[in-house]
Amino acid sequence: MQEEVENRTVNLAISTTKLTGRMIVSGIRKGLNHLERKKAQKNRDHAIHGKQTVKQLLGQNQGATNVEIDKTGIKDFERLAKKYGVDFAVRKDKSVDPPRYIVFVRAKDADALDAICKEHQAMAMTKGKKPSVLAQLKKFKELVAALPKKVREKKQERDL
Repeated sequence: MQEEVENRTVNLAISTTKLTGRMIVSGIRKGLNHLERKKAQKNRDHAIHGKQTVKQLLGQNQGATNVEIDKTGIKDFERLAKKYGVDFAVRKDKSVDPPRYIVFVRAKDADALDAICKEHQAMAMTKGKKPSVLAQLKKFKELVAALPKKVREKKQERDL
């Protein structure tokens, strides 16, 4: 009895809306297309740029090249990589003493990596030639102290 009532309600719903097989298939296709667009937009929004892990970098399926950098140059490299918009990952190799730092860069960013290396070398060459701010300040303090000062003389005259 219950099964017969369920069948009648399903038949009534189908007959009242007059859906055809083509309309059902087109509705399913539209739903799947909507889900695919949503998924593609989600993947596009979460693309990571700049500093990331090696796993994330290699997960982009674009290949990677690596460069070895000493510890003192890491912050300079990160600043230049951000300037050039390069995706990179830093890995510390503790197997050697002192530890080495290996920077992985996407293969298609190899040209930008060359530009970063050239600019980093130019910065390193000019770093020693530039005088420190504290030394300049000390020098200017001495110059100001050596300048002659105004001498004020106060004399009070009294009539007696």
